[in-house]
Amino acid sequence: MAYGTVYFTIFSSLQLNNSQAILIMSLTKNYKGYTSFQYLEKNKDYPHFELADELNRVPEYLVPLSDDQEVEVAQIISNNIMISMHEHLGVFPANVHETPEYLRNGRMATGFEGLANSHWDAVFDNLMNGLCRIHSKSGWKWTEVLHDLGMRLCDLAHQDFVIHCKGVEDIHKAHEQGKVAWIATQEGAAMIENELDRLDILYGFGLRSLGITYSESNALGNGLKEKRDGGLTAFGRKAVERMNKLGILIDCSHTGDLTAMDTIECSTQPIVLSHIGAKALWNTNRMAPDEVLKACADKGGVIGIEAAPHTTISPQHPRHGLEAVMDHFEYIKDLVGIDHVSFGPDTVYGDHVGLHHAYSSALSLKASKGDQDFERVEYVKGLENPTEGSKNIVRWLVKEGYSEEDIAKVIGGNVLRMLDEVWW
Repeated sequence: MAYGTVYFTIFSSLQLNNSQAILIMSLTKNYKGYTSFQYLEKNKDYPHFELADELNRVPEYLVPLSDDQEVEVAQIISNNIMISMHEHLGVFPANVHETPEYLRNGRMATGFEGLANSHWDAVFDNLMNGLCRIHSKSGWKWTEVLHDLGMRLCDLAHQDFVIHCKGVEDIHKAHEQGKVAWIATQEGAAMIENELDRLDILYGFGLRSLGITYSESNALGNGLKEKRDGGLTAFGRKAVERMNKLGILIDCSHTGDLTAMDTIECSTQPIVLSHIGAKALWNTNRMAPDEVLKACADKGGVIGIEAAPHTTISPQHPRHGLEAVMDHFEYIKDLVGIDHVSFGPDTVYGDHVGLHHAYSSALSLKASKGDQDFERVEYVKGLENPTEGSKNIVRWLVKEGYSEEDIAKVIGGNVLRMLDEVWW
């Protein structure tokens, strides 16, 4: 289903004049229906798995708006670039229990249909990350990461809808052409081990953002699961310097707080917390304290609001959903200013909660959430996948009366400003 078809469905019952209708129907992604690995034969060239429905795995929820607000949303999307700071665009098996075998084959499908029905012009895609266990038990191995990245690039090379983004100009091109700029990202740097030049190799493969650590510590610094945070190591400081020279955006979403503060101080460029929330609202290791949020913003960085299941819960909304996520947005916006906040929903195409159950150790979920008691949900209503999230973020902001200028900043403008400084 094409992007314009979605808008026709949404707006067909509205009373619009001709100019409004033309505006809405012009919001069409230039997608021709490509599906991953269609250049190969299923079950001959690779084992086929039935994959999750990218659009209708669960009933879609859209923030209700008036007719005038619907037109305002369309106008904002048409006029402004939308960037997700953190997603996982691979499509998981419909039967989540098949995921380990699916991933061991090292060939993960991309959610092209989901992307075509989203508003995103650019997405930071974090690939398999900690689930990348093609030939190891613990993942994050150099050969596995290159396999995952190379396989995804091979798939992208056979289609013309998603652009492999290597610079800011590719994001602008994607917006202008109705395509999506795909930004290769890794959440942690464990795979470089003690080899600085591996950063150059990753950059050469097109990687443009890298986390200092995932939740576990590595040669660069301490992850958030450690009880004692020793901060950025001497090697970590060399790695930060090299990433600054290369033009790799540095991410501290999963580091310990001291490691994050050291990285911000050490880096000559702004860094990001691409998918995080406020510890003041939900006191877990996965959230950031005010001092880290402020330090990131003071250096010119941007903070992306997280939406993965059971992360950005708030006291006002203890059941995790869109409203709880936006509580974290508003708190951080008020704390650091609207010029330093954006969105990194961290969603997937598939059963995200099921994945958490299947990979709780690999994803350090207990260490991330601690002993907090919270109501479990089957999925995050309003932000279930990258497609739904892209729609409801804008819709919620319009409904709450944010100006187009401020909405433009938080849906992509702030990130673009920072990338102009960080990327070469």
